[in-house]
Amino acid sequence: MCTAVVGFDPSSPVPLLLAGVRDEFADRPWAPPGAHWPDRPALLGGRDLRAGGTWLAVDPDAPRVACVLNGRGRLAPEEGRASRGELPLRAAADGGLGDLDLARFDPFHLVCAGLGGALLWSWDGHELAERKLGPGLHMIVNTGLEGGPATSVDPWERESEVQMTERIAFFRPRLTAARRPEPRTGTTAGAWGEWLPLLDGGGLDRADRRALVLTRRYEAGLWGTSSVSLVALSPQGVRYDFTAAPGDPRAWTAVLPAAERGDK
Repeated sequence: MCTAVVGFDPSSPVPLLLAGVRDEFADRPWAPPGAHWPDRPALLGGRDLRAGGTWLAVDPDAPRVACVLNGRGRLAPEEGRASRGELPLRAAADGGLGDLDLARFDPFHLVCAGLGGALLWSWDGHELAERKLGPGLHMIVNTGLEGGPATSVDPWERESEVQMTERIAFFRPRLTAARRPEPRTGTTAGAWGEWLPLLDGGGLDRADRRALVLTRRYEAGLWGTSSVSLVALSPQGVRYDFTAAPGDPRAWTAVLPAAERGDK
């Protein structure tokens, strides 16, 4: 996942909104959202078929949502390396990281959100930083909360840093200006309103440097946006929408079509 958008308004009937945009190589197999983990039967999310974890997990009963993005920094040793796909499962189920051997994980940014707001944990291979995301709109990319200046000396990494900065500069003011949705029932388009066209790509070409929904071709293969997840948390429960064909407004499905708790 390359981008997460968190909107928190404690005065809203639907205080917490989260959009998770997953970027991955096209040949990495995965399964659409479902209850894929017998040891955590309450959780819903897409499953990475290579490592068994997920990029975004929802606990409808809590209600709680967690998503992970790759970070930048020192990689974990090859021997004993753990999949970052475990992190959203742990956070969605427990509300935190618990007792983790962080040295086994490559750098990451992990968002965990409930009705009271969201936390962001960032691990760079050396230190773990925790930040509370207060009321307002927040964008997280691989370089962290609200991105950052292009500082890498590696040409490829520096170009990706520039693109992430331009993505935030394009989408942040448009999401802020759009009417904040209160997704509970109805179709995906009706539930997410003015946010949906933006989170579905905003009309930008997939090759655009600012693109949220993107495609890039590298020597290692075709890489780009494989899915977008939209999650809304309210006292009544969870609304969860998903598409595996971002950019096509007809491709959205409602995993949880109404804001109802999973035990009702």
